[in-house]
Amino acid sequence: MTFRVGMGFDVHRLVENRDLWIGGVKIPFEKGLDGHSDADVAIHAICDAILGAANMRDIGFHFSDKDPKFKNIDAQKGYKVGNVDVTICAEYPKMNPHIPDMCKVLSTVMEIDIDAVSIKATTTERLGFTGRMEGISAYAVALLERNQ
Repeated sequence: MTFRVGMGFDVHRLVENRDLWIGGVKIPFEKGLDGHSDADVAIHAICDAILGAANMRDIGFHFSDKDPKFKNIDAQKGYKVGNVDVTICAEYPKMNPHIPDMCKVLSTVMEIDIDAVSIKATTTERLGFTGRMEGISAYAVALLERNQ
C-alpha cells in the first residue's frame, strides 16, 4: 500500500450579504466569506491537501475562479482518503458548536468514516486579519492511500 500526505491552506475575506459556509455547514452569522464559489475555507483547504498529496497541484489550477466551466469537476488518480485533519482560524463566530455537523458532512462527501475527519478551531488571539475579523482561514492535512 502506498501512502501520500498533503497540506492545504485557504483564506477568504468576511463580507456583508453572504452566507457563511464552513465545512459544508451553513453557520448563522452577520457576514459570510467572499469568493467565486461558496468560499468554504475548510473544504478548499482539504481539496488542496488532497490534491497536494496526489501531486496534482492546487484547487486553483484545476478549478479556475475565472472560468465557470470548472464547476463540479471531479479529479481522480486512484487514491482513497485515509483521513483529514483541519484547523479553522476565526475569532467569531465560534466554530465548536458546528464541528460535529461539519464532520458528518465531510465524512459523507469523502466517503470515509467520521472518525477519519478531525476538525479543530482556534483564534489568533485578536492578532492579524483574523483577529480583526476581516477574514477566516483554514489549514488541512490529508493522508491518501492506494493499493498497488
